[in-house]
Amino acid sequence: MLTISKTDYILFRECKKNVWLKMHRPDIYDKSELSEFEKSIIETGNEVEFLARKLFSAGVLIEGRGKDAQELTQKYLATIAEGTGLPRANPPTGGLAMTGGGQVLFQPIFVRDGFLAAVDILEYDTEKGGYNIYEVKATNEIKEKIHFYDLAFQVNLLRKCDIKICGIKVLHLNPDYIRSGELDLKNMFVIEDVTEGVEKLVDEVSAEMDGALEYLSAKTEPVGYCSCITKSRNNHCATFSYSNPDVPEYSIHDIARIGSSKKKLQQLIDANIFKFEEIPEEIEFSEIQRNQIDAYVLDKILIEKELIRKEFEELVFPLYFLDYETCPAAVPRFDGYSPYQQIPFQYSLHKLALPSAKLEHFDFLHTKSDDPSRPLAESLQKHVGDKGTIIAWNKKFECNINKKLAERLPEFKIFMDSVNSRIYDLMDVFSKQYFVHKHFKGSTSIKCVLPVLVPKLSYKDLHIQEGGTASQSWDKIALGDISKEEKDKIAKDLLAYCELDTFAMYAIWRELENIIS
Repeated sequence: MLTISKTDYILFRECKKNVWLKMHRPDIYDKSELSEFEKSIIETGNEVEFLARKLFSAGVLIEGRGKDAQELTQKYLATIAEGTGLPRANPPTGGLAMTGGGQVLFQPIFVRDGFLAAVDILEYDTEKGGYNIYEVKATNEIKEKIHFYDLAFQVNLLRKCDIKICGIKVLHLNPDYIRSGELDLKNMFVIEDVTEGVEKLVDEVSAEMDGALEYLSAKTEPVGYCSCITKSRNNHCATFSYSNPDVPEYSIHDIARIGSSKKKLQQLIDANIFKFEEIPEEIEFSEIQRNQIDAYVLDKILIEKELIRKEFEELVFPLYFLDYETCPAAVPRFDGYSPYQQIPFQYSLHKLALPSAKLEHFDFLHTKSDDPSRPLAESLQKHVGDKGTIIAWNKKFECNINKKLAERLPEFKIFMDSVNSRIYDLMDVFSKQYFVHKHFKGSTSIKCVLPVLVPKLSYKDLHIQEGGTASQSWDKIALGDISKEEKDKIAKDLLAYCELDTFAMYAIWRELENIIS
């Protein structure tokens, strides 16, 4: 018999056909391998859940998902029901008993009527004679559209198993927590009682579960498009191209901000229009959207030379092209950090003293396991003078890093404030649509702009080609579980990647200068 997990159910709510292919056609579903970023999300979830267990004075961890784990779950439930108490098996080290002295199971497995769930934390409430369900989330807030439905699935399943539910709670990271010394788990986590909100969804979710079981049990593949056909490109499922073969690689789903224009997207889909050249002229779009469409359909390049010239006239030499690489640790590693606050571990800086001067390059990479903040700030201050424009790509990110550095290192506040006051965002040229090209495909990412303006430069030959991989690579260095040879190789790859980011900015600026001259 088919078994649907709570993860399958959440995916089913997003795209039914995608989950059917996952279960019946893994040869198609598994073609899209997990990225390094997706793997890191899983690892982060495991780390946060491990720490969350320490909030309980003791508990039994049930490992695995198979028959043995299911039988062990029932054995411990029977022990609790008999009132004999759980054995003190594998209690979390340094348990804090934040939630009281109830008996706790970590990852108990429940299977009934074709549904399966591993409950993150199940706590027996001796006063109420029932159980509290805790869902541990490695997020800074509750996401009702996901977390509530996840919990409602578990409540339905446990009630099928005759488990009395007294309370339903989400245990998540506290965005206001700032580490100082050893981790303070009581303040790093927040426990929110969501019983009322989840109970309102239980009947709806019960019906959806039955519908999912019927849909996913079908032996014949569902016909037609998958439900992601009505979503923007970033929200497409793993099997979108298979289920929607009529949709080209660059389609109406790539129109800027089309996700917030659902009626317009639905209108095009209902007319079976997916290609840019098929879009009727009478359909109204925003100026940004229309420029993107016209650039592709008419094969024209939009260049507002005078507007670019005005922007560049404000730049003051020397020019500094700056880029940071950072790591967003869910669990704060160092003093002064909050959950998911970016750890700046690297920068690249290209300096052009005068238009005709030789380009200089400086960089910094922290390869130790302590906080990089101070050595990075000291290095940057040594190479950035008190005059000149500092050019970044998406300056909001760099400015926020500088702001947080100043908060952790007050002695650098004047310097960091000065840097932020002098930053110019080169991406503005493209986000303001002073330059529109069909091969940008509606994106203002430097990875899309560079191949058009400076085709001789490319990230394709680098071992690290994007920020997510850079972050995970540095994590390996910081955690120190690798050989010196691997550490040296990663460091070399990180330096090459970050250097290309700032040289790419310089090259794009130089090309725009040539165009407007």
